[in-house]
Amino acid sequence: MPQITYVQPDGERRSIPVAPGATVMLTAVANNVPGIVAECGGAAMCATCHVYVDEQSQALLPPVSEVENEMLESAASGRRENSRLGCQIAMPDGVEEIVVHIPSTQN
Repeated sequence: MPQITYVQPDGERRSIPVAPGATVMLTAVANNVPGIVAECGGAAMCATCHVYVDEQSQALLPPVSEVENEMLESAASGRRENSRLGCQIAMPDGVEEIVVHIPSTQN
């Protein structure tokens, strides 16, 4: 079964099995993954589900949308080239694993 692996700032890893289409944000909230606040509930309006996508996983995902791009500018931990909003990352069909790193702060 596909999985999303969350890497905490201290390096702790947690892998959660998911179905295709599950989002990084909703999966984190449903499984009490620390560091994903998700204040807006997935509307791409707050950047509190900001993650850094692992290099190998970046190529598996669609490009950043214009709305997501604008919201990432307000991310508390600072935007990087691999920054994404977890609410905008859905597990693609045929992908076995997505790895995301959680920033040290979301607020």
